[in-house]
Amino acid sequence: MKAIIFDLDGTLIDSAPDIHAAVNRTLAGLDREALDLDTIRAFIGDGVPVLMERVIKARGLEPGQRDAMVEAFLGHYEADPATLTTLYPGVEDALEQFRDEGWAMGVCTNKPEAPSRAILKTFGIDGFFSAVVGGDTVEARKPDPKPLHAVCEQLGAKQAVFVGDSEIDAATAQATGMRFALFTEGYHRAEDVDDIPQDARFSDYDVLVAIVARLADELR
Repeated sequence: MKAIIFDLDGTLIDSAPDIHAAVNRTLAGLDREALDLDTIRAFIGDGVPVLMERVIKARGLEPGQRDAMVEAFLGHYEADPATLTTLYPGVEDALEQFRDEGWAMGVCTNKPEAPSRAILKTFGIDGFFSAVVGGDTVEARKPDPKPLHAVCEQLGAKQAVFVGDSEIDAATAQATGMRFALFTEGYHRAEDVDDIPQDARFSDYDVLVAIVARLADELR
């Protein structure tokens, strides 16, 4: 079976503006100054608890406030997760082509599963994916390999090509032995994308289908 697994934030969707808004609502509730969008974008990728840990450090809050801040953030974010979020250009066309060519598709993200599914549904692309594993679906988050293995299991695939945008996704692919395609327009932290382990990279979804087909052939 041909299978492809996508990260979500920074890969299929540009969600940083909505995450930024929810973070600053959380900070406002604590009478703390807002953080700028670029700062929040750099904090995204390791799941909500780590996001809040980075916010706590940036604003000099107490580490013991993390759990309450996670709850507050999720309340703000899940109430309206897609007001400012957009699909990256070409995503829907690429998904349609993968579907037409018989690829099984899944999502593996550190975002909690419920808002992940809600966002996929909001953009009308939920039907493309037979499996969605979020940061709270299994007992581990990326870069632990368990979430990717869980997606493969749900897809009924022994192997897959993983598409993501960050060092975390690259490390997850390495941990599972999967081929990795890096979307360079997402939320990676490296100044030079050559520093991120990858089998291929792309900035335009128009070329992804050909890239993934090549990577999949290398797995045979």
